[in-house]
Amino acid sequence: MQFPHPDSRILPHQILCPATPLNSTSKELKRVVGSLVGLAVGDALGASVEFRPRQYLVDHPVKDMQSGGTWGLQAGQWTDDTSMALCLASSLITCHRFNSYDQMVRYKWWYKKGFLSSTGECFDIGNTTRTSLDEFCRRQNIIKQRFRGLKDDDIDNLPLEQVRSVQNFNEYCGVSENAGNGALMRLAPVPLFYFRQPEKAVRYAGESASLTHGDQKAVDACRYYAALIVAAIHGESKQDLLNEHFYENHKPWFGSMKLHDQVLHVARGSYKRPGGYKDGIRGKSYIVNTLEAALWAFWSDENSFETGVLKAINLGDDTDTTAAVYGQLAGAYYTVSGIPPRWAEKLYANTLIICVAESLYVEGSRSGNDTVQQYQQQMTTQHQSQSTKSISQSNQP
Repeated sequence: MQFPHPDSRILPHQILCPATPLNSTSKELKRVVGSLVGLAVGDALGASVEFRPRQYLVDHPVKDMQSGGTWGLQAGQWTDDTSMALCLASSLITCHRFNSYDQMVRYKWWYKKGFLSSTGECFDIGNTTRTSLDEFCRRQNIIKQRFRGLKDDDIDNLPLEQVRSVQNFNEYCGVSENAGNGALMRLAPVPLFYFRQPEKAVRYAGESASLTHGDQKAVDACRYYAALIVAAIHGESKQDLLNEHFYENHKPWFGSMKLHDQVLHVARGSYKRPGGYKDGIRGKSYIVNTLEAALWAFWSDENSFETGVLKAINLGDDTDTTAAVYGQLAGAYYTVSGIPPRWAEKLYANTLIICVAESLYVEGSRSGNDTVQQYQQQMTTQHQSQSTKSISQSNQP
């Protein structure tokens, strides 16, 4: 599919979506679509009460999509979480691969020109993201000095390899002290594109984060969550996804780079707190809080997307992002069929979002045609190894 030039000011619902010949019965496709729709639905549900404290949500709990509120949006419209996810997805689809420079260019288009915004303007941008994109714009001046005479469009469209040849230029603008949730909220397109190649999904998830968020916790939260989404798309059970040894059970996906201790603490099950907010679960923008809150909602959602996403929102504070992060994993697990139709139908530009998800599925298949079978063989071998180990331990005196 093709995306409009940012100067055209074409709104998301006006973008033409080509018909894509797909196997509509494919469970994996339904999970891919579910993940992106789940992200956007969570974002739209939480948008009207973003920044509201917990007590406000106790007194006025969100039960459905509603208009007005924090940003004065129509019911179903979404915020920066979905806009940035669509920017990331548009890069993967257009470039047919992970292109870090192109991703930053598209985030800049959103920031400066409202590209893929539900209102046509950039709003709700996080401080860390704004700082990183301002730095990227400054660094692009280095390229302009190297290629004098090129217009801004030409600079934006330079091939990655050519950009990398420019001395003193680096598109990775994340600052190591910034551990916000702005990279995790937009993550889904990376694992949706690379789910057939789990190692690439995890590696590029980390790289996608460090473009704007350089703190290792933010990077590793994205790596871990990408692995969960990939495993969900491949049909792993909820018990396996929430197993305290998920990281060890999928160690080959993570390569030699270990998870940060605080992220590993979450992966070990720190979110399994029956009391939720009373037990310390918080919907804050700090990455560890967001990761815990989203997983707590998934763990306690009684196998219902509706129950889980509302739990995530009603924690208060960064409501749209907590729900968007929950929606990425829950949508992949429950599939698009598990998302309440009344929300999916009310979602702004829902046709585009489904089309983008389908395009991620198709384009990703061209970069990893044979890897699903390899994944299945790998997991079978792993389970056999674990079974042998368990039998061996049970036979010990």
